[in-house]
Amino acid sequence: MAPTFSKFNPLPTIRKLINSRKCQQEENCLQSFDERQETEEAYTSIKRGTSMVPLDRIVGSVGRYHDFDSQFKPRAPEKDERQEAIIKLMQSGKSLPPISLYQIKDDYFILDGHHRFTAARQLGHTHISACILELLPSKDTLENRLYIEKTEFRDKAGLAKTIDLTELGQFPLLEQQIREHQQFLVKEKNQQITFQQAAADWYRSIYRPLSTLIKNSGLVKSFKGRTVDDLYLYISVHQWIKGKSRKYGIGVDKLIPKNMEEFRKKMAEHTELEYPEMRREISVFILLVVDGQHEQKIIDRLLELPEVREVHCVHGSIDIIIKVTLMRDLLTSDAELLSEFVQSTIRSWKGVLSTQTLLPGFSRIKDDDRCYI
Repeated sequence: MAPTFSKFNPLPTIRKLINSRKCQQEENCLQSFDERQETEEAYTSIKRGTSMVPLDRIVGSVGRYHDFDSQFKPRAPEKDERQEAIIKLMQSGKSLPPISLYQIKDDYFILDGHHRFTAARQLGHTHISACILELLPSKDTLENRLYIEKTEFRDKAGLAKTIDLTELGQFPLLEQQIREHQQFLVKEKNQQITFQQAAADWYRSIYRPLSTLIKNSGLVKSFKGRTVDDLYLYISVHQWIKGKSRKYGIGVDKLIPKNMEEFRKKMAEHTELEYPEMRREISVFILLVVDGQHEQKIIDRLLELPEVREVHCVHGSIDIIIKVTLMRDLLTSDAELLSEFVQSTIRSWKGVLSTQTLLPGFSRIKDDDRCYI
């Protein structure tokens, strides 16, 4: 008896391979979901429900990536009555079903809804309603392990947004804060509080205020490769968990009390627009001994520095006295800031023989009788 074979048409597979190779050779090509899934080894799925997704986070298609360029424009443009009908419905304010997306880390791929997505782009929308199925990466890389930690913490806490830490193994410290806050709320309200309820209140009344202070201060610019959330963790752990003694940063204790709940209470007295600054102004006097041949040139250079407010030429063992005003964040000591300023500017100039810095401990301005300590 002759063997029987199931019917198999190789053309679609061959066509897909040809299109894939052709697309890979072009720069303006959508990402292929299948290739990304294989690269990340993303096979475990979690239903994320429906939410608004930024259009610029949608980077590819499931199965149809070769039909569009990188801007989701059809490679074979032709009049599409369905597309035009969807645009008219959107313009009239008609509610349309959410599109379906697959998510791998921070990127999304369209499973169903290419026309609705394209119409939203053409109408200048920034977000679109989508039903999301996330595929978690399992390939053993540092980036993937960190992503899984972020995702697990967010899901466990029931938070809508991901907290962006850049080191592994740090999220238990945030969990500790939430559990301590949970215990506080149970005593305060005299009722049972779930971990997720405590997390929501922690995020609103503790995490958001402190992270906003850090963001507004611009402090993160001084820490290359770090995030606002990294600095939140560093500051909060040292203030509220370790209670580490410092030789600097007295101002940070005034702004951020050593007790987490005291900080929460303090921030509750302010709206976000009224949050205090994590920076303060300091004024110092610097005494210079200079080579007389270079004195005028040094004075001219001093006057060019925005930090220098006053320049005085004097007689005696000192040649020049200047008043300098600097801004520092609450994590930096006055000594560190002054040393960096003097060494990077004045001390490097030709003709400057020596400097001496005087930091006032108490000042009184006579005009309005204000006192500063």
